[in-house]
Amino acid sequence: MPDERVVVIGAGIGGLVAALTLAAAGLPVTLVEKEATPGGKMRRVAAGPCRVEAGPTVFTMRWVFEEIFSECGADLGARVALSPAAILARHAWSAGERLDLFADPARSEAAIADFAGARDAEGFRRFRARAGEIYRTLEGPFIRGQRPSPVDLAMRAGPWGMGGLMRIQPFTTMWTALCEHFRDPRLRQLFGRYATYCGSSPFSAPATLMLVAHVEMEGVWTVEGGLSRLAAAVADLAAERGADLRYGVGAERIEVAGGRVAGVTLTTGERLPATRVVANADAAALADGLFGREPARAVEPVPASERSLSAVTFALAGRPDGFPLVRHNVFFSPDYAAEFADLTQGARLPRDPTVYVCAQERGDHGLPDRGDGASPEALLCLVNAPARDAPLSPEEIARCHDTMSRRLSACGLTIAETARTTTTPTEFARLFPATGGALYGRASHGWMASFRRPGARTRLPGLYLAGGSVHPGPGVPMAAQSGRLAAASVLRDLGST
Repeated sequence: MPDERVVVIGAGIGGLVAALTLAAAGLPVTLVEKEATPGGKMRRVAAGPCRVEAGPTVFTMRWVFEEIFSECGADLGARVALSPAAILARHAWSAGERLDLFADPARSEAAIADFAGARDAEGFRRFRARAGEIYRTLEGPFIRGQRPSPVDLAMRAGPWGMGGLMRIQPFTTMWTALCEHFRDPRLRQLFGRYATYCGSSPFSAPATLMLVAHVEMEGVWTVEGGLSRLAAAVADLAAERGADLRYGVGAERIEVAGGRVAGVTLTTGERLPATRVVANADAAALADGLFGREPARAVEPVPASERSLSAVTFALAGRPDGFPLVRHNVFFSPDYAAEFADLTQGARLPRDPTVYVCAQERGDHGLPDRGDGASPEALLCLVNAPARDAPLSPEEIARCHDTMSRRLSACGLTIAETARTTTTPTEFARLFPATGGALYGRASHGWMASFRRPGARTRLPGLYLAGGSVHPGPGVPMAAQSGRLAAASVLRDLGST
């Protein structure tokens, strides 16, 4: 392959994994990233004296990264310090309503029985079994494989064909399925929240997304240094395997000659010749022509009405009081239907939002690991928001912070802030152009949504896609899988020629 050269655009986890895999296979690879550090959405921001993990915070599907590192001659555990979490998350509805989910399913079942009764504990057993069945049906043909069509998936889902596909409940909404398992509306909220991991509403997403609950119940790990440290470890290994990683320089245009990719022009004016380009950018950016007219025709546009959720995040240096925080905490709105009506129908911030709080210095014991009690803690507070092109006004942002604080206070938590850094959909749209701030690509609404995400190959020869907006979907492990699939497509196409 002496004449082959690969350029990877974007150092999100999909681009990093693609660059690593291709470099380990012996290809000349150059990765360009407009930001100063790798990671994409796996990023840190400053809040006073604290460095706060302001992107993904939950690490699951460890096997994805173990396989990636192993395939490239390295050991994940030797490069990234991982610790299993005994408490998956702590959930609250009011000062007196609290429920923990545990890595040990028997402990979760007992906690649910105490919280909502024996009938819902039995519902949890059935829910867990169904979520596991959905995951096992999809792991091979969908998560590990190139993007299938519905017919392909039906044929590959097992010996029952379409009957096997029906086991994943693509035509039932997640909320409807949860009503079949749980009488207590609080438990429907708790497990319905897993749809937001894909930036979607549980009232519109298919029950297939119950597999997200299975993934989390299979294990959550704490990454020492946060998920931005995991991104750095992948980047370090890619450099060791020969990839040229260039930060602080973006891609201006994907060059096309003779009907196929020919190179990438950078924002500096430099041109990098390339026979293959892996674009780890949101598919909407390509479709909107941000990399040129020819690449725009290679993918389908994402209508604004089909964007996933965005978020307003508050990265805080603060001193929490009154509620026993663990690492992952969720404070639920009393009216989930109204919250998602605001988000999806009104395209506005929820009037009474559910709030996620990551206390990144805490573990299962509920105390900061440094234990001095004097310095402020690094905290990330997140409220779901609609993706939209119009920026939020200062008044809307201030109101969002006030409604968030009231929701936390209703559950017994106050935070004395010493510093705050706010990120709104407008800032996310600047970081990830053409998205309107959408963090997960196309929303997973309706049974066809997952099949409408583009796969690794495009209509433009030599152009491949990776990232959370393409198959197999959003989330750190899925985006990493997209990088593997893009690299596999490149290598397979090279073999065929």
